[in-house]
Amino acid sequence: MTVRLRGRSLRTRLLFFIGVTLAVVCAAMAVTTIFAQQRYLLGSLDDRVANAVARSQGGARLHPELDSNLGFLNESGQPAGTLAARLDADGTLLTAQVVAQDAAPQNLTHAQRSALAGIRPDGRMHTRTVPGLGTYRITAIGGTSGNGVRVLTGLPMDDVQNMIRGLVVVEAVVAAVGLTVAGCLCAVVIRRQLRPLGRVAATAVEVSRAPLGRGAVVGLTRVPERDTDPGSEAGQVGAALNRMIDHVESSLAERQAGEERMRRFLADASHELRTPLASIAGYAELMNRGTQRIEPAMAWRRVSAESARMTGLVEDLLLLARLDEGRPLQSAEVDLAAVVAESVWDARAAGENHNWQLALLLDSPALVSGDEARLHQVVANLLANARVHTPPGTTVVASVEVVDERCVVRVRDDGPGIPPHLLPSVFERFTRADVSRARTGPHDGGSGLGLAIVTAIVSAHGGSIGVESVPGHTEFTIELPTATPAPQPTPTRPDLRTTIRS
Repeated sequence: MTVRLRGRSLRTRLLFFIGVTLAVVCAAMAVTTIFAQQRYLLGSLDDRVANAVARSQGGARLHPELDSNLGFLNESGQPAGTLAARLDADGTLLTAQVVAQDAAPQNLTHAQRSALAGIRPDGRMHTRTVPGLGTYRITAIGGTSGNGVRVLTGLPMDDVQNMIRGLVVVEAVVAAVGLTVAGCLCAVVIRRQLRPLGRVAATAVEVSRAPLGRGAVVGLTRVPERDTDPGSEAGQVGAALNRMIDHVESSLAERQAGEERMRRFLADASHELRTPLASIAGYAELMNRGTQRIEPAMAWRRVSAESARMTGLVEDLLLLARLDEGRPLQSAEVDLAAVVAESVWDARAAGENHNWQLALLLDSPALVSGDEARLHQVVANLLANARVHTPPGTTVVASVEVVDERCVVRVRDDGPGIPPHLLPSVFERFTRADVSRARTGPHDGGSGLGLAIVTAIVSAHGGSIGVESVPGHTEFTIELPTATPAPQPTPTRPDLRTTIRS
């Protein structure tokens, strides 16, 4: 039965188990009621039988010498069907009669007397079936001496049995009606209570049919808000399903965005690599055709320049790949102020037409744990970005300070700024500015990987980077955790500022 029910719906199983439980409870209550009622009625009948046998013995004592005298049965008040008998000392029936309806007492037949045999005059109650008369409740009492009067008296149990049978019928009818009504009510209640779960299941089925493996997945069906009440089990399931659908949508959207970035990355990388390769192939073809068309020295210079450009691009891509894989960097104590100062000096040598400034706003050493070469690359890339994408005469300020156990490096310039539409993607790979920050020559600008490398290195050191840009003010901010807890700053101590001008 259990195996068969496993394939049924939850509504059917609940209704079945509730029905079985109600049926068992009703049966137990009916049996208990019938048993209790039977015991009560039987006890009442036993009391009547005891009273009747006492009266019979009292009547028989009036004529103890007449063993066959049952004249007390003729007394008024004897109910029809009352059975009485006289016994000898061995318990053998001497005479036995039964009170008839509107007639004199009648003697019992031999078969009827045989049904009463074996009842000793000890006062115990017995149940015997007397042929032609029905079932009786019988007892016998008598004296202890040989001259004692011994009598047997019984009363019919028809009323008790009829009442018990009637009670059984009533209990059965009431139980049947009650179970039918309860089953109908349970079916209605279960159906109503399981409707939210059905709607949740329908939503799950609809979501499972959505083409999650291809295309943009948006607008998946949600469980209605009325079915997400955390106070009910169905509501908890609905709320959990909605959260799962949200996670699925966000994960798929992130995956799609990642795939789009990967496609764009591959296209940009291919384009960047194709340009130097085309130049190298072109110069090689010219040299292969002869030296009249181009000077070998110039061709080799151009091939070397394009090779260096391609090598730098490949190294940048390799660095990004290693950082994406989470490969550990070298870790040592690094003086960030010294790194920034060296980077500013290097930038001054590369861009003499800019105004370079260094501000060390320190009350304690700017020490961080990390890879000194990579941190130098971070600052150098930011300064190179400012040098390449701002016009001559632009002031570029690099500052270092320690704030709340964080080393903060800022690189700001007063150039034209980053176009607003590029700010959200400025740290993505192969992102380049528009005309105001575009490359104007083969040696200007880069491949668009500089800020992506900066972001990856800063993240690998447990830090963060941000940018704010408006015309006349562009500021990159890097925050890195200090190697040792920084002491509280002293407001009265003057800032240490170093200015480097080209």
